[in-house]
Amino acid sequence: MDTSELRQMVESITVNNLENQDVEVINHSPLRMIGKGRQGAVFHYTDDVCVKVFGNEEDCEREYEALSMGQHTGLFPRVYDHGPLFIVMETIKGIDLREYLQSHPLTEELSAKLIEMLIIFKEIGYERIDHHKRQIYLQADGSLRVIDVARTIWRDRVYPYPRKLLTSLGETHKETFLSHVKAFSPELLEEWSYYMRMEELAREIYPLLLESGKTKKVVKDLSSRLLTKDEKENANNLVNLMHKVFKEEWVKTMLARGENPDVVMQKIDEHWDALEQKQQQQPVVEEPNTRQQKIDFTDIQRIINGFNKTDKKEKDDKKSKIDKKKFEKASPAEKSKMLRQELTSILMQKIMDNTKKDKK
Repeated sequence: MDTSELRQMVESITVNNLENQDVEVINHSPLRMIGKGRQGAVFHYTDDVCVKVFGNEEDCEREYEALSMGQHTGLFPRVYDHGPLFIVMETIKGIDLREYLQSHPLTEELSAKLIEMLIIFKEIGYERIDHHKRQIYLQADGSLRVIDVARTIWRDRVYPYPRKLLTSLGETHKETFLSHVKAFSPELLEEWSYYMRMEELAREIYPLLLESGKTKKVVKDLSSRLLTKDEKENANNLVNLMHKVFKEEWVKTMLARGENPDVVMQKIDEHWDALEQKQQQQPVVEEPNTRQQKIDFTDIQRIINGFNKTDKKEKDDKKSKIDKKKFEKASPAEKSKMLRQELTSILMQKIMDNTKKDKK
């Protein structure tokens, strides 16, 4: 495809990134803008071809790489040309999932296609196997096409289940989709449910930390102790999930206090980014695969006593009920279950205690 004429037109378009807003577009070309977002704006070229112009080169490079990774799947727009600040690609037609579900039910067939989409995301190497429903298009033949894939790679924080997709579906369609997942693969639903429950626990921890005046550093430390799995990858996933929850809940709190949410979000991002850079600078010591990772039993007691300072008698009442010898002999799966039950019990009791104090 000859794109020389289109390249000249793109030179007459300027796209500027704005903080927490859609881009600003200055268009002196004959191309008609058909949409814009936080990263760039899309312009009509022909009925089958469009060009996306970006505000910065990193976003453009990120999206081009993500699209290139999936060209063989047929799930993403075909790429015809690209430059430092633009990508010429196939125009995706059809109806987006957000609009479709307003007048149609979420069937098992459609749920199966969504699961297949997530599988493709994982197989081609996307770091975030997730997508918002408005970026998923249903075709006339029943297949799915996906746009705006830049955020699927180079992710600082990756969540271990399709959080954005489930949230965007809304409660009714979310429950329907999860019921279909259960029918297709109970094991997959069990894994997703585990992480969703961890997110709920993270939300329950937030007001306790706010009440007791804990710092963000302590929030990160406590979130890591929610972990109930041995694998390093899952540990990172859960910490990332806590970051996301804390950011959302903190913004809500600052809004209620009349603060500027954009300033709050920026400060949170700066804090977590600084922490991540510090962690990346620390040397990583690889352990042999044959060596089983051990869980420090004393962490359980630290979790119990770590939320708020209590007197000696109250600490004694809250000692772990897990048998230490039994725990040390247990398999990783059994340890996971024991820790999950213990932490859930502790957090629920703490919440009930706080509720009783408020009533008094």
